[in-house]
Amino acid sequence: MKVCKDCLHFGNEFKGFCRLTNTCVGSLYSCDSWKPSLETIKHIRPVFLFNSVTLDLDKVIKAIYDFSNHSVLVIGDIMLDEYIFGSVDRISPEAPIPVLDVKRKTHTLGGAANVVNNLVALGAKVYIAGVMGNDATGECLKSEFKKLDIATNGIFCDPNRPTTKKTRIIALGHQMIRMDYESRNEIDRNLEDKIINYFKDVFPVCDIVLISDYAKGVVTNRILNEVITACKNYKPVLIDPKGKDFKKYKGATGITPNSKEASIASNCEDVDLAGKKLLDELKLSAVFITKGKKGISLFEKEKPPVNIPAMAREVYDVSGAGDTVLSTLGLGIVSGLTYPESVVLANIAAGMVVGKFGTSTISQAELLDNIVGIVPPSKIKKRRELKQVIDYLKTQGKKIVFTNGCFDLLHIGHIHFLKESKKLGDILIVALDSDESVRNIKGNGRPVINQIERAQILSALDCVDYVTIFSSKELNFLLKELRPDILTKGSNYRKEQIIESEIIESFGGKLVLIPITKGVSSSKIIHNIINNYSAYPDAGLHC
Repeated sequence: MKVCKDCLHFGNEFKGFCRLTNTCVGSLYSCDSWKPSLETIKHIRPVFLFNSVTLDLDKVIKAIYDFSNHSVLVIGDIMLDEYIFGSVDRISPEAPIPVLDVKRKTHTLGGAANVVNNLVALGAKVYIAGVMGNDATGECLKSEFKKLDIATNGIFCDPNRPTTKKTRIIALGHQMIRMDYESRNEIDRNLEDKIINYFKDVFPVCDIVLISDYAKGVVTNRILNEVITACKNYKPVLIDPKGKDFKKYKGATGITPNSKEASIASNCEDVDLAGKKLLDELKLSAVFITKGKKGISLFEKEKPPVNIPAMAREVYDVSGAGDTVLSTLGLGIVSGLTYPESVVLANIAAGMVVGKFGTSTISQAELLDNIVGIVPPSKIKKRRELKQVIDYLKTQGKKIVFTNGCFDLLHIGHIHFLKESKKLGDILIVALDSDESVRNIKGNGRPVINQIERAQILSALDCVDYVTIFSSKELNFLLKELRPDILTKGSNYRKEQIIESEIIESFGGKLVLIPITKGVSSSKIIHNIINNYSAYPDAGLHC
């Protein structure tokens, strides 16, 4: 096993965080003879080092689930992204240009509207404030918002400007040309008033404000000043900035420029210098600089920069990746994650989006899938944590198998029983009787192995997916809470002896009796050990 050198705190083979000394355990040494006490172990919560960031997997999973409990106001330049697909097999006789034979057209939400789309996909409730023209594109935008169940009373019409639309021509899987329909003039004071009043109306119910500035005239100095001033010390404001001068964003919580934008705004070629300069001059809490395939760099006051490499497996289209970063960062922060943890999450999300075509989003379920796949979670869960994981697995259509027992001195009969149980479904949960429960069931002198060690032994088996420690009186509550599809018991029981069968059947589950391995039991093994020791006391007992 591994031990924290500072306090002899128990740790596993991963680097972890010692909650007793409140420090990251960066230096561990082996100790084969030391056995941690239960009092020491119960303080441990596994964490993992993701590059230079200490990532608590359980905390991150809880945060992602918590996305659904938050409301977000998005202010910015809403637009429509249009895609025209076709084939090219001839040159125009009118000019030396290819002729596109149009096959189909699609559209998606873009700009600040894509931030909204991302937030909805991640489970948040969203409000949007922006400006559209009096045209078909604007009506199309409103129609798409209604499909997402987003109120459009914060979208105001300006008949003197077109609704921003970017049309991309695609042939043979490649973008040939992009056509932009837009106005870059600032909106007038009347529209500013409407957006500011809408902001004041929804401000009390929102947890965070995200501003998506595409330099199309909606994010004016006056609107920024109103929002940043109102949110100061109350709610975070994250901004995806544009332009050469970032002074108008002064006092916000954070900004998310790309490396080119940061370099121009700070007049510094070096990313680290640019980040530090923007952080100091704009009085921000954090600067998040996106660097494409190089990932994201985080800058905080009096802390060294944190650089998280990109997570993309294959880059297909970078459209909208910045919107995904802004959305995921914002939700991560209001869900209780630190800035570094939120950056890791945003980087993972962006890596998924660029692997899709066009302006895309990722769902809450997709993000959870990737998080769970990147870092191997601890199998040993508390009841509340286990319920969160199982609820998620059920949404993925997984069949849940549940069994329980003492599993003191694991033997071949246990292994056979657990393997056969796992064959009945996708996920096997083992509810392990606590030390007190085992004593009540088996009598004094049991268990031979304490509950923590028994849980660790079970979690080492490939057929076991999750282990939770419980007292026997909690079994009925645990079944009602987790609602597994199948409950397994040994065939040494009869159905009428198993009172839990009524509970499992009450919500559509079923009881399955697994044939036991005859002649093998923990009690018999213990009896044999004691008899052998009594017969040969001089041999000693080494176990």
